[in-house]
Amino acid sequence: MNAYIITGVSKGIGLELAKQLSEEGHFVIGAARTPSELDGVNFIRADLSETEKLEALMDEIIALMPQDTVSLTLINNAGMVDPIGFIGNVHAVEMTKAIAVNLTAPLILSTAFISVLKNFEGVKRIVNISSGAGRNAYEGWGTYCATKAGLDHFSRVVALEQESAAYPVDIVSIAPGIIDTGMQETIRGSKEEAFPLLNRFIDYKEKGLLSSAEQTAGQLIAFMENIDFKTAGPIADLRDF
Repeated sequence: MNAYIITGVSKGIGLELAKQLSEEGHFVIGAARTPSELDGVNFIRADLSETEKLEALMDEIIALMPQDTVSLTLINNAGMVDPIGFIGNVHAVEMTKAIAVNLTAPLILSTAFISVLKNFEGVKRIVNISSGAGRNAYEGWGTYCATKAGLDHFSRVVALEQESAAYPVDIVSIAPGIIDTGMQETIRGSKEEAFPLLNRFIDYKEKGLLSSAEQTAGQLIAFMENIDFKTAGPIADLRDF
């Protein structure tokens, strides 16, 4: 049995990943604040900004895994683009929450995943959903860019450390491209003075240049099923595969 753990499973890519993987017959556990009622998906309500609870959450998730599990994949998908605005004009509370959800939570969940499964001899993988914003600077996205850059660099470190592990975990931080999700709605709802590239993102929508969550999830699944993570390297872009 192949098992998948997906955060941010109530909408967007996370929802589609859970749906498609469960339809393929895999064991799927989804975590999110908002309940998801997908058939075949085991849902756990969790607020990833409550980082002090995440180690226990991973213990709870691993305890649910079937005895015949031969591979485990953690997909750190949950994320938020807010706060949008120039540094100096955004609020500390919003920045703190974004850092918790986008960066602290994946770090803690990945650490717990590696620790709890250190003696598991099957296939173990971590997929961090990153962004081009972690590799390029965009005005108005200071917090988002910083968290995704941090996620990328964390993935590099884990990949390096796991080279000497007895039963290593493969890891990749992958940018999925520009997708028509609620995050894009949030971006288009911002103000140009807060995000100078606003009109470009409005054009993406109006010109039909956004990938669907369904299409992107299918491409991610194909990547996970067909690409050797070591060959891809710890930093990847889905559009290259």
